[in-house]
Amino acid sequence: MEWNLIFFVNSILLGAGLAMDAFSVSIANALSESGMKKSRMCFIAGVYAFFQFAMPMIGWICVHTIVEYFSKFESFIPWIALALLLWIGGKMIWEAVHPESENIEEEKEVLEKLTFSTLLIQGVATSIDALSVGFTIADYKLLMAFIASLIIAGVTFAICMTGLLIGKKAGEKLGAKATLLGGVILVGIGIEIFVKGVFF
Repeated sequence: MEWNLIFFVNSILLGAGLAMDAFSVSIANALSESGMKKSRMCFIAGVYAFFQFAMPMIGWICVHTIVEYFSKFESFIPWIALALLLWIGGKMIWEAVHPESENIEEEKEVLEKLTFSTLLIQGVATSIDALSVGFTIADYKLLMAFIASLIIAGVTFAICMTGLLIGKKAGEKLGAKATLLGGVILVGIGIEIFVKGVFF
């Protein structure tokens, strides 16, 4: 692969395709936290962008070092994404449907505030399929793989910021139902990643 327009276009398109799951999760997160500030939105989008940068690079390194083991691990990717998103989405749905707890205010605050650990899990779950991109860019030199991953990260950041803005606006209108919808979206994404990874 050479440094040309096709390289940059391919990287942008790859980034757009990989960012779709993170885009949907961004909407789900903003639905349950309609008062989200711009600095927090940038941080959340930045976390997703980081993982979308890291995963292709890790995949590229694996292809050039431990390709045999990596190809065996690849079959587990859809299962891992499904488990992580079902757990997070299911928890959101459960808390939205069962608010009658002793500490309702405390639970509501936790529900509305996306924790850092949950954000990291979402980042991994929505980007783990990007490990496979290591095969796609296997013929790239290290610098090209690095630049391609940076472009993917930049595209992801922009798309996730869009998702967060959409979710924030929708969350303001939906009110309490927004968290339930956010959980359903996460579960749906988990199932979609699993079906796509196992059957297609």
